[in-house]
Amino acid sequence: MVSVLLVQPRQGEAVAAAERRDFLQATGLKPTELTSRMLDSTDTVIGSLAGFDGVIVGGSPLNATNFEYSPWQRHVHKELSSLIDQPLPTFFICYGNTFLTYVEGGEIGRTHPEPSGPTTVFLSEAGKKDVLTRDLPDSFTSFTGHTENAIKAAPGHRVLATGPTCPIQMIRANKSTWSVQFHADMDAVGMKNRMDFYANYGYFSPADYDDIIASLPSVDSIYANRVLRNFVEVCAGTRPADGAEHQD
Repeated sequence: MVSVLLVQPRQGEAVAAAERRDFLQATGLKPTELTSRMLDSTDTVIGSLAGFDGVIVGGSPLNATNFEYSPWQRHVHKELSSLIDQPLPTFFICYGNTFLTYVEGGEIGRTHPEPSGPTTVFLSEAGKKDVLTRDLPDSFTSFTGHTENAIKAAPGHRVLATGPTCPIQMIRANKSTWSVQFHADMDAVGMKNRMDFYANYGYFSPADYDDIIASLPSVDSIYANRVLRNFVEVCAGTRPADGAEHQD
């Protein structure tokens, strides 16, 4: 049995429950193997990591490119920063990709937003060797939706994947920390649910809603989801290292 902590830097019990559903579906974890902790106010904290084999940080409606941060966002950044250099395998998704790039000294901006729907991911040479992605196709599809992105990786970070519509789709920050811009947690149901929760956040044009929803079932997210399943195997100690681990 493996025990994974899901950190959710978002507000609203309903969207958090929907996101938890997505992670259970994508990872294959049993409900008893995934513990959820929300960072929905300045009073909530990640807390102790004792007893966990790994940490996943879900997405967030926050933007690291905001000119000013609210007290809640400053608190979220402080809490998430505590995860970067700790030894447990840690996996950041979407907002986590820009957050991780920003706090580690990379460049972020709004140069390559991607509307809600499918995106294509291409593995780099480093990605073809990394423990999380070495057995994936050189390119695969995933669901996405974001208004900001990483432009230049932080010093010491490896770009594991790129794409025609977003230059940095996956990063390895250190021996135990990864991030993806695409939603490795989503299937068609999850994408629709997230669109409904964040209909007015600029992730898609309302005029395109019906066409996007109609297209979702045709998107194959199996390999994007497999990135998370591979991560869970790393957490469980059942995925052999490949000799190409990150060197600090």
